[in-house]
Amino acid sequence: MPRILVFQHVAAEPLGTLDPLIRRRGHRIRFRNFERHPDALLNVDRYRGLVVLGGPMNVEDHPRRPHLANEMRAIERMLEQGKPVLGICLGAQLLAHVLGASVSRNAVPEIGWYPLQKTDAGHSDPVLAPLHADTPVFQWHGCRFDIPTDAVHLARSNDCDQQAFRYGDNAYGFQFHLEMDERLVERWLAQPAYRDELADSGLPHDEHAIRTQTRQHIAGMQRQADAVFNNFLDLVGRPQRRYTLPSREWA
Repeated sequence: MPRILVFQHVAAEPLGTLDPLIRRRGHRIRFRNFERHPDALLNVDRYRGLVVLGGPMNVEDHPRRPHLANEMRAIERMLEQGKPVLGICLGAQLLAHVLGASVSRNAVPEIGWYPLQKTDAGHSDPVLAPLHADTPVFQWHGCRFDIPTDAVHLARSNDCDQQAFRYGDNAYGFQFHLEMDERLVERWLAQPAYRDELADSGLPHDEHAIRTQTRQHIAGMQRQADAVFNNFLDLVGRPQRRYTLPSREWA
């Protein structure tokens, strides 16, 4: 039974709808929760895939949060072994940084629902293809990644051009949150720190607008997200070529 390793940064940001999909595929999930165990040792050699979730911290925090540097070394090791990696939000930023790209503040935060536009490469990508053009996706981020050198740019939004990329055959970074369901959206809107971030964002919409848009968009996004995630899970266990990675400027 293939084992998948999951890096979780805070309890409020779990696997969401990706959790039952992984289990239905017959994979075992091993969580590393850095909120509970910031000094956890990260030996990835026994795992067939890695999912790195989001969180309220940023890549630039790695000198004060050593687990972020440990995570990036683990991501690097997975890529060197040719194993699939999926980074979501902060996870995508960590993946991009491992690949030599910069991570910085976005001009404006994206919190709530935003239409996603796929690039030509995104339309034909073997993982992201099921996501329709202009699909509204859920976002909650203030930072953005550059597209790494030699990576393929897959999607953009009006306020953040760098929304998704593929590196090689099996490493994906998604700035957006396809794993959301209505209960998880409500959980975030109930978190005091998240509520404060929304209130201080200067965005024209509030939590009530986000709830209304969630009821409108969540079912459509979930149907497409399940297909996207299943395509990614198809990569687990397949032989893949290994990669020689850029030098570690973050180490």
